[in-house]
Amino acid sequence: MPFIPHTEEEIQAMLSSIGTASIEDLFDEIPPALRAGQLSNMPPALNEMAASRLMQERAEADGRYLNFIGAGAYEHHIPAAVWQIAGRGEFYSAYTPYQAEASQGTLQLLYEFQTMMASLTGMDVSNASLYDGASALAEAVLMAVRAHKSARRVLVPGCVHPLWRGVVEALVKNQGIELVAVPYCTAGGDIVADALKQFEGQDFAALVIQQPNFFGVLEEVDELTNWAHAQGMLVIGAVNPVSLGLLKAPGQWGSKGADIAVGEGQPLGAPLSSGGPYFGFMCCKQALARQMAGRVVGRTVDLDGKPGFCLTLQAREQHIRRAKATSNICTNQGLMATAATIHLALLGQDGLARVASACHANARALVEQATAVTGVERMFSEPFFHEAVITFDAPVADVLRALEAQGILGGLDLAPYYPELGNALLVCATETKTEADIARFVENLARIVARQSSAPSCTRLKPTATSKW
Repeated sequence: MPFIPHTEEEIQAMLSSIGTASIEDLFDEIPPALRAGQLSNMPPALNEMAASRLMQERAEADGRYLNFIGAGAYEHHIPAAVWQIAGRGEFYSAYTPYQAEASQGTLQLLYEFQTMMASLTGMDVSNASLYDGASALAEAVLMAVRAHKSARRVLVPGCVHPLWRGVVEALVKNQGIELVAVPYCTAGGDIVADALKQFEGQDFAALVIQQPNFFGVLEEVDELTNWAHAQGMLVIGAVNPVSLGLLKAPGQWGSKGADIAVGEGQPLGAPLSSGGPYFGFMCCKQALARQMAGRVVGRTVDLDGKPGFCLTLQAREQHIRRAKATSNICTNQGLMATAATIHLALLGQDGLARVASACHANARALVEQATAVTGVERMFSEPFFHEAVITFDAPVADVLRALEAQGILGGLDLAPYYPELGNALLVCATETKTEADIARFVENLARIVARQSSAPSCTRLKPTATSKW
């Protein structure tokens, strides 16, 4: 946001206009005992040039890495116009106010965001964003249980993002809701019909389907959706929004479509930023609209017939009265949703498809070249998007440390989340990677794996499954 300096005369004029003698008087309601006083350990003040150099040196100390980590947060190109517009004061510092109807510009933008997300997911209704993808999935589980009414159990496959599963468990476990694990296929990395047969005839509120799943594998969403609906369950689709440039929208899964679609919106114009802020999105069928968590912006007309925008279906007070609230979501990630709206508007349908195609092409090139290295194999056999799991006979943590020493963030070690997979590494390549980037990764991987594999060490063996799942 641009820095706007004020002279001492301007400051005094502003204080005079509000009847205050000094800036300190603006904080006179804070008891003196609670004030920090002078900051004695502060270093001497620097001028702008010196401060800029200091911060540049500190930033460079972090290094510039070639990144092949995905796992839910993805490095995409963000057009310069996105944050040039989102950084304007009207958007950058605006917060959806309690008297929301007074902020027509913000509401109109959120309405446009909802329209785009509903179109992207093929659903009827969208909310005005949530905190992040993990909490969006948790809210979808709560929403499904409320809508189903008779069941308080939800099927959650093991190939759903493990951190998302942890967030869902934390938010629903004390509400008498049970998350029942569905095993994934050790051959394909997906959910198979055999794994679901044991749940037939039982009372479950919903089945969660992540597409692509945490391993990057594409699920048979039509088959899974139809199976869940035949069992009387709702279907919650957790999707990567970029993948929807190529893949079937959740609203088109199976014969009836998914009932709820959620996901992480970070790939749509939000930088990685050391983990946030990001935002979640939630869409659903019209029949479930009144169960939707968070805020919904609607388009209406005033008494004179002029179009306008307002919060609809629920009052702000609903979220304050906890006993009657549909969720604990009291606001929206407005700035991130603003960036996503601008990002999608700039890309358009064709642009999003091109980005998704480039991601898929680069990920395929990465996996094909990596698995051409002696000792490196692809873990799962099913088609994938964006990322995939590779394995080798060397400790993944050691390989990653060696890659990092060469300025490469080589992927995510799956050992803490899926120890049964052995030496498994989740790698990702988006549209930002070039042929030279992939070649650099593969050359270093080949050298490091060869050295690590020949060194005497105690390595984990790859799993030898006695059944398909």
